[in-house]
Amino acid sequence: MKKIPLIILMISLSLVIVNCSSSKKGTADPKISYKTDIAPIISNSCTPCHMPPQGRKEPLENYIHVKENIVEILERVQLSQDNRKFMPPANKKPALTTDQIALLVKWQQQNMPE
Repeated sequence: MKKIPLIILMISLSLVIVNCSSSKKGTADPKISYKTDIAPIISNSCTPCHMPPQGRKEPLENYIHVKENIVEILERVQLSQDNRKFMPPANKKPALTTDQIALLVKWQQQNMPE
């Protein structure tokens, strides 16, 4: 008689363990890369002002430049649009979307993989 409750307990515990481990797989943040995710945002929003030879601003033409300037990039794209330091300027390009800014933030949090 004692074997039945033990078997039920073991089965229940097994189900809990399986459900816990499978739910963690779905919650992990996807890896963000410069080449796939970040470069298109920079290219679309920062060209031509930050792309030499036309650009006369801080160059953001490659991974190293963007990585070195990510703190300032994040600060400037999150300013109020009426702030003169807001990027990109409204008369040149549309503001980054909330999703694009979140992607930049996550990339920074993931140590900016190339």
